Amino acid sequence: MNRAEKIQKTEELKEVFDKAEGFFIADFKGLPVSLLTSLRFELKKTGAEFRVVKNRLALRALKPETAEQLNSKFNEMTGVAVSYRDIAAGAKTLSAFAKANDKFKLRAGFVEGRVINVAEIKALSELPSREELLAKLLGTFNAVPTGLVRVLNAIPSGWVNVLDAIKRNKENA
Repeated sequence: MNRAEKIQKTEELKEVFDKAEGFFIADFKGLPVSLLTSLRFELKKTGAEFRVVKNRLALRALKPETAEQLNSKFNEMTGVAVSYRDIAAGAKTLSAFAKANDKFKLRAGFVEGRVINVAEIKALSELPSREELLAKLLGTFNAVPTGLVRVLNAIPSGWVNVLDAIKRNKENA
């Protein structure tokens, strides 16, 4: 790879990292291409992608303070899973893939401006998806007015029940 190609790849990676919500660094040494292809397919469903990167180019593409923190994580064969939408969904996919394939090892991640370790990636993967969280939030928002309407409806219903009981007493007497 000549100097112009390296500069072009570095600029391309810089754009990818800038657009990303977060990314995860993994070691994939020994995995067949077919498994990496299936991982790429699964990640694409979640709005993420998996790239094999040259370590030096990736470190140059990162911001200096980020590159300094992640310098030790970029060694040997490195793959970067970049998540553009739902970080938790990407973490779920990667964690499930790592659990199913012993040769795939997560090294670290970078989410919301900070480096996270493998344990934090696992915790992130256990979070509900964005859609589930939005559904729960919507349910909470709907519960408040529904409860208010029920309380307000209970007052007239109570009066109707009292009047009905008085009417039945007078009819029986």
